[in-house]
Amino acid sequence: MAQERQRKYNFISGLPRSGSTLTAGILRQNPRFHAGMSSPVAALFDSLIAQVSAGSEMSSMVNESQRKRFLSGLFDSYYADYEQPVIFDTNRAWTAQLPALMQLYPESKVICLVRDVPWIMDSIERQFRHNAFEHTTLFNSAAERSTVYTRVEALAGANRLVGYPWHALREACYSEFADRLVVVEYDLLAQRPRDVFKLIYEFLEEDPFEHDFDAVDFDAPEFDAQLGLSGLHKVHKTVAPRPRETILPPDLFERYAKLSFWRNLPKSKAFRIVAQKSEEKQQGVMPQPAQNME
Repeated sequence: MAQERQRKYNFISGLPRSGSTLTAGILRQNPRFHAGMSSPVAALFDSLIAQVSAGSEMSSMVNESQRKRFLSGLFDSYYADYEQPVIFDTNRAWTAQLPALMQLYPESKVICLVRDVPWIMDSIERQFRHNAFEHTTLFNSAAERSTVYTRVEALAGANRLVGYPWHALREACYSEFADRLVVVEYDLLAQRPRDVFKLIYEFLEEDPFEHDFDAVDFDAPEFDAQLGLSGLHKVHKTVAPRPRETILPPDLFERYAKLSFWRNLPKSKAFRIVAQKSEEKQQGVMPQPAQNME
């Protein structure tokens, strides 16, 4: 029955602490859309492929057409209870799964949220310190969580919370599917949400919708409790910039301040909604609203 609904799947991906939950909270105001925080579909997707790949005793029993039906069935089953014709599934892993995704859903689009890496680290560190009496599952050992330096280094690992989606997004931006991506910078979204969402809707080829940027609602306390970081997915009701100074040591902030590759993407077909580079961002002070947008 789900296959008869003419349903379209789009995706939200990109870097952590960069506005994916906020974006989902805004999108779901549109009655045509369903969007939420990270779903289990991406993990199930990869696990199913592994179960029928070379080395598995079942690999010779499942042909490519069957694999595609299995994978599309994951989406249809998970979202069977939702009536909206446009679904946005959120997961940072989707940028690493573009070849498979685009064969299943060649018309789909991916909204990729980004933010300067030291400010991502700053945001996570603030949550860590706010939950001072809890050992979050983000770190694998006492050694990893012992100091801000070891915490940030762990998060930046190639297969960890920040490093993995950073590498996956960079790969996606230079892939043959880059034209299916729109890279959206969190700071610009916070500063000029109406302008940003106008461009997002144009990219999605959806009819305009009047969003209320003073009434955004999203929270996932039970999920955050499992991570040991309360408030991780709670968004502010009003979309607005919130300038602040970083809590990272200056040398640590500087180490990660030059990783914003999305501001210069030669030969990439990815669509970008990004602000011009601000020197304040590189000096550990969250800047006031910018006036320029690319």
